[in-house]
Amino acid sequence: MTITQSTPTGQPSAPADERPFVVRRFPLVLGLCGLMMFLLIVLHIAVGTLDFSPRQIVLALFNQAEELLHRQVVWGLRLPRALVALAAGGMLGLSGAILQTITRNPLAEPGLMGVSSGAVLAIVLTIVIGAGGTIWDAVDSGLALPLVGMIGGLASGLLVYALSYQPGAVGGSDPMRLVLVGVLVAGINSALISVVLLAAQEDQIQRIVRWTVGSTSGRVWVHWETIWPIALAAIPLGLLCIGWANALQLGDGVARGLGLRIERVRFVLLAISALLTAGAVAVVGAVGFIGLIGPHAARLVAGGDVRRLFPLSVLFTAILLISSDIIARTITIGWVGLLTGLDIPDTAGLPVGAVTALLGAPFFLFLLLRGRSAF
Repeated sequence: MTITQSTPTGQPSAPADERPFVVRRFPLVLGLCGLMMFLLIVLHIAVGTLDFSPRQIVLALFNQAEELLHRQVVWGLRLPRALVALAAGGMLGLSGAILQTITRNPLAEPGLMGVSSGAVLAIVLTIVIGAGGTIWDAVDSGLALPLVGMIGGLASGLLVYALSYQPGAVGGSDPMRLVLVGVLVAGINSALISVVLLAAQEDQIQRIVRWTVGSTSGRVWVHWETIWPIALAAIPLGLLCIGWANALQLGDGVARGLGLRIERVRFVLLAISALLTAGAVAVVGAVGFIGLIGPHAARLVAGGDVRRLFPLSVLFTAILLISSDIIARTITIGWVGLLTGLDIPDTAGLPVGAVTALLGAPFFLFLLLRGRSAF
């Protein structure tokens, strides 16, 4: 007798032996993703302007480095940067998966809610207004500036929800209205960032661009200490809401029939998504497309069941961001200075946000040409 299982929609699924490999061997897939992340951390440490052999990496990690410089580079620069990239990628991936699920929009991503631009706007304002004064002395410590960005991002997300809220409506806000208001707020934030940039001094421009494009350059242990508590709190919260999200993506009517308080559930999920996005953007800046590509890749291999989609979105997007950061560190843009006459060091690398944008544009085109979504 063939045994079948039910999907979240209540319809019988394929027989167990005919299901995709990712579904049948999901714990193994999670383990393979974990192994890949470990290997990418090693590769991230190994490559750069100063290359390391596997032996030198191991010795440096165990405080047995042959040279003091090796330990300083590995422990002080490359390891925290790799860990920050993994944490930020996982947070943005889960945020994108949550938004795509609750809005039932396959093109939704963390920047959609205006949270990314809100965080960047708060940071840019702080840099420009506080520069050279007592405010700047207080926030330029490496920790306070990301906290300012997180507050700005959460405030922007709250504004989007407040503007899209409809008293008396089922669920509090229609998913389409939520998307439209999010696009509006994100556009206003971007316009305000452009206005503030006009008042910025030349020495502030490069610092501001790294936040607007997204970069892991210069991320050290103080940034890791900022992001890991947020990731440790928000990622498990998002995973604990898998049952709600699975019901909500079936439609408000079905979710209400299952006994969910749709307004409360949607607000909680949006709040978690905003916290994930704000926490990541406050440390690495507005890294574009990463929260769109990762969840879609997870959906392509694991289907739309949120029980597998959310964890894989975390892992896939973390892998994607640290891989993009490796590319960003190995490609130098000194040739741009030669062509333009700008003062760009020969060893200068691309910001990781530029790499993800280059990857995201063709992926977005692929989604359009594909003509269908996984929903």
